[in-house]
Amino acid sequence: MQLPPALSRRLRRLPPHRPVARRSEARQAGSLPTAREMNENSTGNPRRSGPPLLKVRGLEVRFGARRRSGAVEAVRGISFTVEAGETLGLIGESGSGKTTVARAVVGLVRPSAGSVSLEGTQITGLPERESRRVRRRMHLIFQDPYDALHPGMRISEIVEEPMRIQGVRDRIRRHEAVLAALEEVGLTPASRFAGRYPHELSGGQRQRVAIARALVLEPALVLADEPTSMLDVSLRAEILQILKRHRDKRGAGYLFITHDLALARHFCDRIAVMFRGRIVELGPAETVVTDPRHPYTRTLLRAAEELSPRPTIEAARAANRYHPDHARYNGAEESWAEDDGELREIAPDHYVARQIVRQPASRNPTTDKEEQSAT
Repeated sequence: MQLPPALSRRLRRLPPHRPVARRSEARQAGSLPTAREMNENSTGNPRRSGPPLLKVRGLEVRFGARRRSGAVEAVRGISFTVEAGETLGLIGESGSGKTTVARAVVGLVRPSAGSVSLEGTQITGLPERESRRVRRRMHLIFQDPYDALHPGMRISEIVEEPMRIQGVRDRIRRHEAVLAALEEVGLTPASRFAGRYPHELSGGQRQRVAIARALVLEPALVLADEPTSMLDVSLRAEILQILKRHRDKRGAGYLFITHDLALARHFCDRIAVMFRGRIVELGPAETVVTDPRHPYTRTLLRAAEELSPRPTIEAARAANRYHPDHARYNGAEESWAEDDGELREIAPDHYVARQIVRQPASRNPTTDKEEQSAT
């Protein structure tokens, strides 16, 4: 796609992408690797200095703490990092806490505990004005393009709005940036789409507008919440190609939220599998998909393999083989393993939640032993 002059000027101002360094032999305790470190270990590149693009540590989000029935723990002390130019896929079924993590990172949800840092600056706890300045460097693409766009605003106004919110007063600059962003996502000629309203566009075009709105401020970090789930299969590849092109050209980091492991394997460098507010497995995308070590990850893969275009009773059961309260469950009278929330490295750059294997009380109520989930 031929880039317009306005976009070309914007791209020339971007710093050159620097490859991520090889991970050090002596990593600090509790520090998790980034995907670029994983994928470029074999290249012998020198270690990159400086903080990661995004650093989340001990993040907790609780809802309804004042209710008599108690709080709902949506996110339970998770930690991860994202480097510039890499994509971390956050995988899990509905209710696992994926979207809440993204909303907490961008400030739409207040964390109950933990910290979020962007480019070395801790965002949590900052005054509102300073927080807004830092968060200008990140943007969230919502799942539903039908609800994400104001029906009474023209496309140019929708894409321009983040710049006005962030205090960009130059109208000519805003206009050029809007046209460049629309061109970048394939809405060409941009002038033909700028004056339209959302209801005049198709679902795929609306999602492109949502992406243009997210990219117009040239964010360093893009959080994409199921950006293709509302689209036809024929349109998904086009949307993913737009995101991939932006990531590769600008060196942006991506937190990509999805329930589709096959999609994450294709698009992401690294995958973090979430279950009930915790990360239970973390590693290179190819490794997690081809050699899953946590029982829940295996269940997700098995369910995806067994689900067919025409659902069957067996396929429906496959999606529910994972016990709702424990990390592994082999039957009403068998042993189970419960996650303790701590990630252990069970293979190079591959982390799995440690588990406590418990025997049923009817057999041996006193025998509990620790077990690595890979065994």
